[in-house]
Amino acid sequence: MAEYEYHRLENGIRVIHSKTDTPVAHMGVVINTGSRDELEGEHGIAHMIEHVIFKGTRKRKAYNVISCLENVGGEIDAYTTKEETCVYGTFLKEYYGRAMELFSDIIFNSTFPDHECEKEKEVIADEINSYKDTPMDLIFDDFEDLIFSGHSLGRNILGTPESIANYNHTDILQFTNRTYNTDQIAVCSAGPVGFQTIVRLAERYFGCITPHLRNFKRTPINGYTPKYQEVDMDTHQSHCIIGCRAYSIEHQNRLAFDLINNILGGPGMNCRLNLALREKHGYTYNIESFYTPYTDTGVFGIYFGTDYEKIDKCLSITRKELHRLRDERLGILQLERAKKQMIGQIAISSENYSGSMLNLGRSCLLFDTIDPLSEICEKINRFSSSDLLEVANESLVEDNFSTLIFK
Repeated sequence: MAEYEYHRLENGIRVIHSKTDTPVAHMGVVINTGSRDELEGEHGIAHMIEHVIFKGTRKRKAYNVISCLENVGGEIDAYTTKEETCVYGTFLKEYYGRAMELFSDIIFNSTFPDHECEKEKEVIADEINSYKDTPMDLIFDDFEDLIFSGHSLGRNILGTPESIANYNHTDILQFTNRTYNTDQIAVCSAGPVGFQTIVRLAERYFGCITPHLRNFKRTPINGYTPKYQEVDMDTHQSHCIIGCRAYSIEHQNRLAFDLINNILGGPGMNCRLNLALREKHGYTYNIESFYTPYTDTGVFGIYFGTDYEKIDKCLSITRKELHRLRDERLGILQLERAKKQMIGQIAISSENYSGSMLNLGRSCLLFDTIDPLSEICEKINRFSSSDLLEVANESLVEDNFSTLIFK
């Protein structure tokens, strides 16, 4: 993806654009607000907004919202995470103005009609129940609840049917008025138009929004005690996650830990856990390690699904691989191969214009800058085997690991 250009509106909203050479454009509005920003009694409301934000504005009915881009072949969608909310779309380049106006309208002028909220509660309840029927997905949320117990960061994003049952448009407006702050919003774009065109459109449709700066801080993360938990799920296959809290997104060791995670259980079939558990022994079909950094903490885990009687064998092999990372320096060829693999994965993902565009928005909000691909590659190439060994010993302390098993 090409280099980016950056502009900040007077109300604090940031605008970031990367010029591409395709006829298709991508745009998103990233808001630094997620489920962890919900107050007591608001569980699930951030995600509910993702559903009802398309249900009507001061000048559009629900049908007009969803048809605005779809009538010209475009797409629009939204997602919610624990720390961000995003509305994004894809469309032909000639409809940039239409998209920019629509996104501003639904972010700042949605009315969240009660009758639409009531209908959508049933949809969300079905989504929650469907999720509960998928233990392979559910265990990831339950694991974060285990290691962030008692903190809003540990709660699942969807909420519960009971928690969302009584929300109305007033509750939703109170949440958005408190958390949709102009200094916590980035309009990000990737498309075949010049930056001045993007700035002009952003000034027209977003620059008119009254400044509303954030006046609260997120609740600090609480203490951590490793836990072990088994849950009867009455499923044919058992599911297991072991892991711990990890580096925050701003920690100096984050990128090195990303590389370690990639070596251990990344997407490549040649990662150590896949070779040891699946290729060598055939104990599991699904095996991966994951690392999710948040603003002030993070979570690292290793997931696998297997027969219940094989869980101990899988855990034993997994611990051996963790020991290897802590006790053995990577050889020169191993280190170079690991670096090239990660750099290649990053470069390939940058070819996804929509995903890269949203990453620009996130980085812009968190750091007010974006590291070019070349600079990221340079940082990766500077890591030594000693650097990785030191980070592995600091972060992969098994006495700090929690365990969650669905059986």
